[in-house]
Amino acid sequence: MHDAASLIRWIVTAGRLQGLRSLTDGLGPRLRDAGVPLMRLRIGMRTTHPLIAALSFIWDPDSDDPDNPALQSATHGMEQRSNYVGSPMEIIATTEEPYRRRLDDSLGADDHLILHELKARGATDWYGRPSWFATGSFGIVIFVADRHEFSDADIALLDTVTDVLGPVIEAWTHHHLATAIATSYLGPRTGQRVLDGQITRGDIETTQAAILFSDIRGWTALNAAEPPDTVLDIANRYFEVMSDAIDGNGGEILKFLGDGILALFPSDGTQTGKVQACRQALTTARAALDLATTAALPVPFGTGVHYGEVLYGNVGARERIDFTVLGQSVNIASRVEAFCGRLGEPILLSDTVAEIAGIATRHASTETLKGVAAPMRLYAPASS
Repeated sequence: MHDAASLIRWIVTAGRLQGLRSLTDGLGPRLRDAGVPLMRLRIGMRTTHPLIAALSFIWDPDSDDPDNPALQSATHGMEQRSNYVGSPMEIIATTEEPYRRRLDDSLGADDHLILHELKARGATDWYGRPSWFATGSFGIVIFVADRHEFSDADIALLDTVTDVLGPVIEAWTHHHLATAIATSYLGPRTGQRVLDGQITRGDIETTQAAILFSDIRGWTALNAAEPPDTVLDIANRYFEVMSDAIDGNGGEILKFLGDGILALFPSDGTQTGKVQACRQALTTARAALDLATTAALPVPFGTGVHYGEVLYGNVGARERIDFTVLGQSVNIASRVEAFCGRLGEPILLSDTVAEIAGIATRHASTETLKGVAAPMRLYAPASS
C-alpha cells in the first residue's frame, strides 16, 4: 500500500498554487518516489480560446523528442486529426470512463500509434481517467509506466490522486477561461485591468495616447454587391491585417466597429512618451498597408491618427458595462479618418500628431471637423 496522505497534502497546499505546469513537474517525481513505476504524466483540459481547444501539461523527463514539449496546445478541429481519432484520450473523452492498456505483445494494428510509440520507448502500461469538475465536465489525467505494469495498489493511488486533482484542474481551467475571454474580447492590457478588478461602472482614468481609427472604404457598396459570406471573409482578413500591425507595434485594439477598428497607443505624457506613441501609431498604419498588399486584401481602407487625452475605463448601464475610451481626442481621430476617402489618402494625421512625431509629412488639406470649432490642418506621411 502507498501512503497517499503526503501526496494529497502537497497537491492541496503547495502544488495547487504553482500552476498546472509546475504541479505536473512536481507530481511526477513524487509519484515515482512513492514507488509508482511512472515514466510519463499528462494532465489535459479543454479551454475556451479563439485558437486553442485544449491544453496538456506533460512530465516526461526521459523524452528528447522536440515534438513532445512539456506544454502542448491543440487547435480547434483536433477531433478530426489522426493523432486524436481512435486514441486513448478520445476513448476517455467519449466514454467518460477510465481506460487502461497494457503495452505488451498483445498490442496490435487496432491500437493507436501513440501506444506503439510509447512501447518502443520502453513503456509497459497506459492508464488514464477523467478528473471530474463540479460543473460536470472533466480534465483527463494520464499515467504511463515503465519497468513493470502498474500494480493494483498503484492504480488505487492514481485514482485517489486523480480525484484530488479534479478541483485543482477545474480552478486553473476557470483561470485560463477568464484570461482567454478577457484577452480575446478586451485585449491584453484592458483584459488584465478587468481581471485585476476594474469592473465598476464609472471606474475611469484619464490618460494620454495616440488614437488610431481605421475602416474599410466602400463598405456599404460592398455589402450591396457581395454575398454575406464574402463580406464577412473580407472583413476578417482586414481585421487580421490591422491586428497584426497594431500588435506588432505596441498598440492595443479596443473595439471592432462594424467595418472599422479603434486602437490605442498609450503614452506616459512625457515628450519622449508622446513621440513614441505617435510614431508607433504611424508605423502601424504603414505596416497595415504593406500587410494588406502581401495578403492581397481586395478592398482599400483608410487610417486616421490623433494624439490627446482620453477617458479610459468602464461605462454603461447598471448591469451591462463596457470598457472603452471616450473624449474629444477620440472624436477627432474618427473625424480625421473620415477624410481619408474624400482626400484619396490611405493615412491622415492630425496637426498634433504631425508636430509631435517629427517625421516628414506633407500638407493634405485644411478641413473643418465636425464638433471642432477651428479648422484643422491634416497631414499625410511624405512617402505616401
